[in-house]
Amino acid sequence: MSTPFHLHNKTVLITGASSGIGKQVAISCSAMGAKLVITGRDEKRLNETLGLLKGDGHKKIICDLIDEKQRSQFVESLPAIDGVVHSAGSVMPTPVKFIAEKHLNYLMGLNFESAVLLVAALLKNKKLNDASSLVFFSSISVNYPYTGGAIYSASKGAIEAYSRSLALEIVQRKMRSNVIVPAMIRTPLYEETMKQSMVNDRGIYESKYPLGIGLPEDVANAAIYLLSDASRWVTGINLILDGGFSIVK
Repeated sequence: MSTPFHLHNKTVLITGASSGIGKQVAISCSAMGAKLVITGRDEKRLNETLGLLKGDGHKKIICDLIDEKQRSQFVESLPAIDGVVHSAGSVMPTPVKFIAEKHLNYLMGLNFESAVLLVAALLKNKKLNDASSLVFFSSISVNYPYTGGAIYSASKGAIEAYSRSLALEIVQRKMRSNVIVPAMIRTPLYEETMKQSMVNDRGIYESKYPLGIGLPEDVANAAIYLLSDASRWVTGINLILDGGFSIVK
């Protein structure tokens, strides 16, 4: 049976592919036929991801996207791209009274500025094919705040606003920009967040998710949809993945 839910003949760039959601997105996209360019800052972990990809022709490039020189060289080395999944990011919980400039610079730089400057470079260097799909990650914490999450939530809110403007500016080339908005996903980052947050009873917290805490595969499936031709009529949206959290909150 013919289906539009595939990534055959598409080259997809995935940032933050060395761990967590980015790693699973890379694995799942390769299984759906995509040729991948994966990037991250940890070469050992990026090699692990590369070894798990299906098919051949994939490419890994070590890059710190916050570093202007590295980012420029990285973009110049890229082939023509049909899709981008920007998964690079961090949390760093910090109560508001302890927020310092270094916290702002780091989180806004990695979670927001790196995405904006990467896309600008891709467009300027004509690396994006017509009808490309760009996928970013936000968080339900934009609308459901938590203690210590002020900068993180702000950086994700900025991504949502940016994506809508981007969608408007690239629509003439049939390009699309969308945001996946996950709730808690069971990754190493989830475990770290639980340890650093003020959640005293994990069972009570997880009971707020009628469908349970999400898995990386759930997010990867949403990314595949937004990258595929099945979503060719979808742009400028926020796709919420929360296991029912928002309907019982």
